[in-house]
Amino acid sequence: MNGAVLEHPENVDTSPPANELGWQVAAARKRGSLHEAIGRNCEDAHCVVQPAPGVLVIGVADGAGSAEFAELGANIAVENGVAQACDGLRQAGGALDAPTLQRILEEAMAAALSAVQTEATTRGVDCQELASTMILVIALREFIAAAQIGDGATVVADQANGIFSLTKPPPAEYLNETVFLTSRDALQRKQVRVWCGRAYGVAAFSDGLQMLCLKWPAFEPHAPFFAPLLNFIRNTTDEAAGASELTSFLHSERVGKLTDDDVTLVLAALMNDFEEDFED
Repeated sequence: MNGAVLEHPENVDTSPPANELGWQVAAARKRGSLHEAIGRNCEDAHCVVQPAPGVLVIGVADGAGSAEFAELGANIAVENGVAQACDGLRQAGGALDAPTLQRILEEAMAAALSAVQTEATTRGVDCQELASTMILVIALREFIAAAQIGDGATVVADQANGIFSLTKPPPAEYLNETVFLTSRDALQRKQVRVWCGRAYGVAAFSDGLQMLCLKWPAFEPHAPFFAPLLNFIRNTTDEAAGASELTSFLHSERVGKLTDDDVTLVLAALMNDFEEDFED
């Protein structure tokens, strides 16, 4: 079932003020120890684009372990989903509201599924052989919008030192049971959320990190995990260095001892005139 959308009373101009530098981003993924042991590649994928100043689009996908072309399906999903979201933002122009963002995300999810289905037809295989979960995020100065099918989550940190899950893993009867982009009625079962407010940062991640950074069973974020990472990203001006540090963190013993799955983490902090760091 689709999630509720919080409507903003007015359109929001996405053009940032002169002192805003946009979003500082770091993204990394790591092959899980289980996949490493059996000689499989990392089957997570991510894509991050800033199509305009102050506007950020994120895609994260986790290929199904049972799918023959899981890695390919995840990459096709994120690339096409992010591309469609960027097209939707350009077509909408400089003024956006919550219903428009919801529509853009829904169209982007549908485009991702269509691209995966086309690839499956080209290869002569069932589309379930390219199955993956899917998360899409649009981050603006006044809105964070996210759509999700399957596991993983989107977390938002606001300017008032609040931190919360915008999208969450869906409830499941069995461990490792989830919905995939290619699952029956997946588009009707997706979550779509639009949050209105001033964000400090946003994170999107695959299910490999859930045990480490979400409090079960409510799936609310563990603030001591996210706060220092978001502060680090905000204070790192070199994206390559930030990605390298984040990769090292994902390869750390702290992460490795809690999951043998592939893991992907995308972090973004809004660079503007706010001087105070987020409090952990």
